[in-house]
Amino acid sequence: MKKLKVIFMGTPLFSVPILKSLIENTNVILVVTSPDAYVGRKKILTPCPVKEVALEANIPVYSPLNIKESYQEIIDKQPDIIITCAYGQIIPKELIELPHLGCINIHASLLPKYRGGAPIHHAILNDEKETGITIMYMDEGMDSGDIISKQSIRIEETDNLETLSNKLSLLGKEMIIKELPLIINHKNNREKQNLNEVTYAPIIKREHERIDFNKTAKQVFDLVRALSPEPLAYFIIDNIDYKVVECNIVESNGKIGTITNVDKDSFTIMASDKGIRITKIKPKGKNIMTVRDFFNGYNKNNFINKEVI
Repeated sequence: MKKLKVIFMGTPLFSVPILKSLIENTNVILVVTSPDAYVGRKKILTPCPVKEVALEANIPVYSPLNIKESYQEIIDKQPDIIITCAYGQIIPKELIELPHLGCINIHASLLPKYRGGAPIHHAILNDEKETGITIMYMDEGMDSGDIISKQSIRIEETDNLETLSNKLSLLGKEMIIKELPLIINHKNNREKQNLNEVTYAPIIKREHERIDFNKTAKQVFDLVRALSPEPLAYFIIDNIDYKVVECNIVESNGKIGTITNVDKDSFTIMASDKGIRITKIKPKGKNIMTVRDFFNGYNKNNFINKEVI
């Protein structure tokens, strides 16, 4: 496979193990990724994880603002295959039809479930017991192409966005290297998606990050782990945002959305059925801290019976 001319398209940390494996096993001639972005409070212009890997390997990088308007550089490379993984933009038809081995996508769900940009988030949010990776041919729709292969893994109660993403990334790395020889020799499977089973996983927006304590404690807990370690779920007390970093479900009684218990290490907020005991937070404008450290500079008695919005 070392002679296989590959263009890889991806952006986040999730894509890095897959790119590294392709660099080791194929001839990656170009990496297409998102432009550098301003990161952190100091707004430092920073390359994405995929770009960093490509530069370390001395592979050319192309970062168009809009791939639908700027893709001639990709056409000029005449790749054998294009492989995408969490790139972040819709690929135009001209590129999908360019390589003779096709345009292949590595998607973090068991298609046709959870098409879209946030499949891992939504699998956790919906308390799914399993998810997986689907390798598929791309078409002009959103994650709607023919399935080449898919493999499932269990979602553990201890999984959050980070741990599950890491597991799926490693699975995707193994699967694409296994499938590439079959694709090259035109011996791979190709299966249409069942349109009756299609569900969607839209990008998480700011309004989705706010905790609704009218929901069950399990639903709140799932939201917290689906958004951890970032962007983190949050609630508001006295016009201050508090992001939840660490919590667990406990038995509790009281008014929904009210702090029902406070001790030196935690405070508990009542959901519709049980309590959410919070042990680590990120107050707005501050670093992540334990509740114990937070209470060292804040009178914990002021939290008792507070209502959360």
